[in-house]
Amino acid sequence: MRRWTAGLAAATLLTTALPAPAWASPAAAHLTADVNRDGLLTTADDAGRDTWTDHRGAIFLPNLDDDARRCTVSPTDLDAPGRAVDDKLAACNDAADERINGPRDAADLAPLKVDALRNLSAMASGSVTISPADKARVFADGKPVGTLTAAQLRRGVRLGLEGRDIVRDPTRWDGQITVTLTVTDHGRTSTDAVRMRVAPLMLQNDLQPARTVLAGRPNDGPGWWDDTPPYPDGVPGEWTPFALSLRAAAGARLKFVTGTPQGWKDMWLQDTFEPATASMPAVGGQHTMRMLIRSGNVWDIDGVATPRPAGRLIFRDLRGPDVGVVQELAAKPSPGLDDLLNMGGNLETLPPYAGYPQGRVLYGAGARRPDPAYLKLVTSQGYQPPLAVDTSWLMVGHVDETTHVVRANNARGWTLAVADPRLAAKLLRDVQQRGGGNQRLFADTNAKSKPTVDSLLTKLADNEAAAQHIDEQLAILLKATGLRADELVRLPVFFDRVPGYGLLKALTPGLVNGLSITDRQFAAPDPHGPRLDGQDVFRQAAERALARNGVRVHWVENFFWSHLGGGEVHCATNALRDGATPWWS
Repeated sequence: MRRWTAGLAAATLLTTALPAPAWASPAAAHLTADVNRDGLLTTADDAGRDTWTDHRGAIFLPNLDDDARRCTVSPTDLDAPGRAVDDKLAACNDAADERINGPRDAADLAPLKVDALRNLSAMASGSVTISPADKARVFADGKPVGTLTAAQLRRGVRLGLEGRDIVRDPTRWDGQITVTLTVTDHGRTSTDAVRMRVAPLMLQNDLQPARTVLAGRPNDGPGWWDDTPPYPDGVPGEWTPFALSLRAAAGARLKFVTGTPQGWKDMWLQDTFEPATASMPAVGGQHTMRMLIRSGNVWDIDGVATPRPAGRLIFRDLRGPDVGVVQELAAKPSPGLDDLLNMGGNLETLPPYAGYPQGRVLYGAGARRPDPAYLKLVTSQGYQPPLAVDTSWLMVGHVDETTHVVRANNARGWTLAVADPRLAAKLLRDVQQRGGGNQRLFADTNAKSKPTVDSLLTKLADNEAAAQHIDEQLAILLKATGLRADELVRLPVFFDRVPGYGLLKALTPGLVNGLSITDRQFAAPDPHGPRLDGQDVFRQAAERALARNGVRVHWVENFFWSHLGGGEVHCATNALRDGATPWWS
């Protein structure tokens, strides 16, 4: 009896003298993300994990590319009526499945780390949750994870977070998520959370060098566009002169995209998508994914609301490793001519300047406007505030018809090239005064209409109306950017009115509507203007004006291929550009 009592006393003494078991203390959950944006997960990321600001906070990519090239587009998809095909194409991407599609896909995941908790019991468990739940998923050991075992928690776990969408409407989702780690052991729970933001879509600008230049071409097969001499009627086809001169300008950067079987002549590459990038920090820099924003065109095709079929080509030809495609399509066509404004040619980007370190999105609107949902996707990414000018007076209505960013030897490093109808009229008068009034414009083309200099100078009212509209655009642009009028690069373009519509278009090829290959190389449409002393006066004026800014002009023959259809070199091409700086810096 005494021995039991003594033993009990000893046990009581031992129990009160020893510390409580480790599992009796709350588990200290600790979740690390790349909060300081250096690509690493360290203690330097501890402060401010549960908030997100422009200066601090973890970033993740919308994983909408196709690293394993598992998404396919069948020939029958390309011209199918309705939008079922378009929904299917957009739904196929790396974020659509619950697997990591190879090493390149793994690199698209944002890193997270659950720190090791070595004092946990075998009964411990953990969970990782995301709010909102549909915007991202987390992987551990190559598989989607919601719960964590005691063994995983004891050794620590490396996680990868996959974004599943972009910001489309900030009133519905602002791009931020909260990732919460919960650890439970013997009824005691501890949590830790990090706040993260999906990378915004950042539109490129024309000062960035083109890595790839894209242009359309007809389907294979004989026809009047065939590039093999002899040509029908002794005249080269539409496509061949364009292709050869563009190749001379762009070189090895150029890639041709074949059109859809039924709609190959919808070769307006600029108008089917707008290139952008999404990027997150990585060790030594950034990891970038190209994101192509499909134009918001929805057409009535045989009574069926159908997204523009040419937009399906970017899923076929361009989506792949580190290239994703996003779309925001209305349920029905825009009214009247408004749909023309839902195109990439109506979206441009002003380069960075004071107060706008990532530049600004520039688009055209007015009495006609782009589709609201499409425009909201483009303009609500948060880092390139939009600026609008009135383009509704133009037949097509695109902002690229009147302005183009070019380099400049000024403090900001850039200025605007501007279509100048008054300069065009002045040059025509100069030719007339030198006895060239009977010269025909477009003389070396097979255009049906070849107006003389004299005839155009009797039709100055519409040209002056265009000049006044451009003055109104420039008043907005100069005020917004701080540019001076004497810094502008003025290029001659003569405008006339489209019969039956009352809207204006470029009668002579729109020289501003060209493609910047680099900041010093500009591919412009050949104007086929009148001549003095053997020189095309429109060409000469453009070359001299751009040369003052260190820009060389490469002339592209697009008169048949695109000018007669209402567009120019810029409309018929697109470019994937390099040189983007980290948007968070």
